Amino acid sequence: MKLVPEIVARQAELTRIRHDIHAHPELAYQEKRTSALVAERLKAWGIEVHEGLGGTGLVGVIRNGNSPRMIALRADMDALPIEEANSFAHRSQHAGCMHACGHDGHTTMLLGAAEYLASHRDFDGTVVLVFQPAEEGQGGAAAMIADGFFERFPVQSIYGMHNWPGMPAGHFGIAPGAVMASADRFDIQITGRGAHAAMPHQGTDTVLAGCQLVSSLQMIAARTVDPLDAAVVSVTQFHAGDAYNVMPERAALAGTVRALGPQTRDFVLASVQRVCDGIAAAYGVGIELSWKGGYYPATINTLPEAQVCREVAEAVAGQGKVEWAPLPSMGAEDFSFFLQHRPGCYVWLGNGPTEGGCLLHNPSYDFNDDALVVGASYWVRLAEALLKKA
Repeated sequence: MKLVPEIVARQAELTRIRHDIHAHPELAYQEKRTSALVAERLKAWGIEVHEGLGGTGLVGVIRNGNSPRMIALRADMDALPIEEANSFAHRSQHAGCMHACGHDGHTTMLLGAAEYLASHRDFDGTVVLVFQPAEEGQGGAAAMIADGFFERFPVQSIYGMHNWPGMPAGHFGIAPGAVMASADRFDIQITGRGAHAAMPHQGTDTVLAGCQLVSSLQMIAARTVDPLDAAVVSVTQFHAGDAYNVMPERAALAGTVRALGPQTRDFVLASVQRVCDGIAAAYGVGIELSWKGGYYPATINTLPEAQVCREVAEAVAGQGKVEWAPLPSMGAEDFSFFLQHRPGCYVWLGNGPTEGGCLLHNPSYDFNDDALVVGASYWVRLAEALLKKA
């Protein structure tokens, strides 16, 4: 590896920062302490700070030279509503809330890069540091854009990074094209006629209709989507009844649809409606489908930017440690909103083994501190490569 020596020398301090953020997690749009910590650090390093974008988001700006080129590097800050199962000293101090996705590490890596870039400025142009709130299903990227991010900071390209459990620490995964899926959320209300459970013929069974609906919805991807494409329909909630001997009049389902391409997404969404209509007719119940807010588009990397990221990652991590074109993930990422406005690339950074439940969104997850200097070094070298001095 060819890490930035000054960043390696700061590993203990970066680890301390990351542990502090991990111990004080904050949910979407509540990242006041985290945002204040970031702003304080940036200002101490002489970095221009703009606060309040997208609520609790903030932006740091580092300028050098005369070039009009401007790039953005983004990290997310929010935590998840999960009760932490870990017992180490930096475990969450907030009940029911933890950094189970590594955003504490993402924020710290960008801070590590910011400190170095502010003190060395071996580039010609402007680096925009984006500390984004509310990635976890609340669309913080879209909120920052709505607050005028691109008007205030007219970057030519934008870059993101996420840790990836299961990928060896110090390795990168980079690919052009779709790397994360779109995500839609649905609610379904089923209405029938309640009856005594001993006399089901007198009612219309919402539970039976719901069971058939679950099976049919999850067959959409299996039997109507091209196997070479990718889509997922998952029913994740089913609520009905509160007695042993009553057929309930109502049942409620909820779930998510994921797809890698916009045409596939449109097809699957239309198929969900078609299946609902068919089950309603077949079982004599009313079915109302509604799509809930919070849609994330697919995260699609542009090829030229992905190629630059690959070259930089190989320079940092070394040959054989950068996976080109890894399989996409059906998870979703609101960095996709930024990529709808500018070219860019979203990369994965290895977080190491997954033993002990060290999986994203798992109560036993923890960010790998060894990755801090790798990610921070990557950010520095990427900025220097994109804004290379003449």
